[in-house]
Order: sequence, then C-alpha cells, then structure tokens
Amino acid sequence: MPNSAEDKKKVLTRIRRIGGQVEALERALNSDVPCVAMLQQIAAIRGAANGLLAEMIEIHLKDALLTGEPTLDQRTQCTDEISGLIRSYLK
Repeated sequence: MPNSAEDKKKVLTRIRRIGGQVEALERALNSDVPCVAMLQQIAAIRGAANGLLAEMIEIHLKDALLTGEPTLDQRTQCTDEISGLIRSYLK
C-alpha cells in the first residue's frame, strides 16, 4: 500500500477512473452499443489498469528501496516480489 498521502491520492484517482470506465462499459452493454465500441472501451480499461499497475510498481519500489535504509535481505525480497509480479503479468 502506498505510504504517502500523495501516492494514495494518485492511486485512488486511477482506481476511480477505472471504476467509471467499467460502469460505462456496463451501461454500453445494456444500451446495445456496437461490439466495436465495447471492445474499444475494454481496451481503454486495460490501458488504465496497466497504468495503475505501473504506478503501484513505482510506488512500491520507491517505498521499499528508497525509504530508510533497507537491508540487503529487504532489497532482495523486494526484487523477488517485483520480478514474480512482472513474470505473472507477462504470461
């Protein structure tokens, strides 16, 4: 979880934007919007989720590696966590 109030605000803003996009997609489905328009909305949601993921990775790395004086074990753990996340994302 982001530690700073500024980071929390940025993440929450992204999450709310994604929520709005998902709600728009649901409304589109109920309004018989053409498939192409819905696919474009899904692509936009995916892009927004990717942006959120990138933001959270950046925040996590900053908080884990640049705040305080992390030990070698803590840096290794952080690196392993992020590496695993990126591997699962790229599958």
